[in-house]
Amino acid sequence: MSALLEAKGLSAGYGNVAAVRDLNLTLQAGEIVALVGPNGAGKTTALRALAGVLQPQAGEVQMNGQVTRAPVYRRVREGLAYLPEERSVFGRLTTTENLRIGRGDMGAALRLFPELEAHQRRAVGLLSGGQQQMLALARALACEPTVLLADELSIGLAPMIVTRLLTAIREAADQGLGVLLVEQHVHQAFAIADRVIVIQRGRFVLEGPPADMLDRIQELKSAYFSELPEVGDLA
Repeated sequence: MSALLEAKGLSAGYGNVAAVRDLNLTLQAGEIVALVGPNGAGKTTALRALAGVLQPQAGEVQMNGQVTRAPVYRRVREGLAYLPEERSVFGRLTTTENLRIGRGDMGAALRLFPELEAHQRRAVGLLSGGQQQMLALARALACEPTVLLADELSIGLAPMIVTRLLTAIREAADQGLGVLLVEQHVHQAFAIADRVIVIQRGRFVLEGPPADMLDRIQELKSAYFSELPEVGDLA
C-alpha cells in the first residue's frame, strides 16, 4: 500500500536559503505523526513544503503515490486539508458562511463541535480563539480529506479546548485520516500520536513511537532542546 503522503530528500526554504534539508517522511492512512522541535527548527517550513505552499528546492513530495508539484489549492482538491499556524477563518463572515466556503457537510461539522451551533449567524471575528479553531478544524474535516497537516492548533487556547481539538483529530485518524501534527502541547500530542519525529536545524534527527520518546524526554531536552526551559516548549 502506497503512503498517503511522502517526502523523499525534500529540501525547501525561502529564496536560495534552505530552511529544511533532505527530509524523508511517509504518512499512512489512520496514522498521526507528531512533528516536534524547538522554535526555528523548520516545522512550519516542512508543513508548507508538504502542502504545496512552498516548492521544493530539492527532492520531491508524493500524494497517493504520485509526485506532485501542485499548489496548495490543487492538493486540497485531491484530498489535502492544511491548517496553518494563523487561524484560517474569515472573520467578517458568519460561522455558517465559513462552513459553506469549505463545501463540506455542514451537519457533520456541527456534530463534530456542537458548541458552534449557537453561533451560526455570528461573525467569526467575534468568536473566541477556541471557537475559531473548532470552526477551522470542523470545516476541514467535514470535507472528508485523506491527509491533514495541522500547524500549532493550540496556540493561546485553554487546555480543555486543546483536548477537544486533539480528540477530534484522533477520532478522524481512527476512521482512516493521515495526520501530520505540529503541536506545542507535547504530552497531549504524544497521547494521540502513533509516531513522533524530532526536527532540529532543518533536519529530522530522531523518530520513534511516543512511549519511547517520553522515556527519553530528558535526553531529548539535553540533546536537542537545551535552549528551552520546559518540556512543554518542545514544539
